[in-house]
Amino acid sequence: MKIKESRIAAVKIIEPRVFEDDRGYFLESFRSEVLAEAGIPPAFVQDNISRSYKNTIRGLHYQLEKPQAKLVQCIKGEILDVAVDVRKSSKSFGNYVAIKLSEENHKQVFIPEGFAHGFSVLSDEAIVHYKCTSYYHKESERGIRWDDPIIRINWDVSRPVLSEKDQKQPLFTSLKENDVFL
Repeated sequence: MKIKESRIAAVKIIEPRVFEDDRGYFLESFRSEVLAEAGIPPAFVQDNISRSYKNTIRGLHYQLEKPQAKLVQCIKGEILDVAVDVRKSSKSFGNYVAIKLSEENHKQVFIPEGFAHGFSVLSDEAIVHYKCTSYYHKESERGIRWDDPIIRINWDVSRPVLSEKDQKQPLFTSLKENDVFL
């Protein structure tokens, strides 16, 4: 496993070693000791899987009172995975990292606490698996609008398909101090 920094050092890109032959491939997708050496907490408590169709955008979501770090991978199709820094004291506050994850490249991304997360679906269908360090907690969930004019994410989709909740998320500039990590 290779672990690389992204343009925001706290967000890590994980590239597993893939062994391919005529039967298909094998890879090790999780090894706690390797992740721990890179500063990635191995204490994941919940796994989630989502299935989405082309042009879907999910996000941008985060939990404030019960924050979640996430280890994300796309096991079918291709997505553009996005992490936005919502740590007020960070030099990269309001900046984002976007990484293409696919069943072909086998990359994963580690998103620490203090980041809003979302993804867009670039293939006809995508199945995304992600591990979380804290349980889902509806009361502490927050979000940022996908098309925020300050953050300016290029989601690489032609006609975005969004949930009603994601269409109504607040703009980044309207977030109050109790909506971000200090």
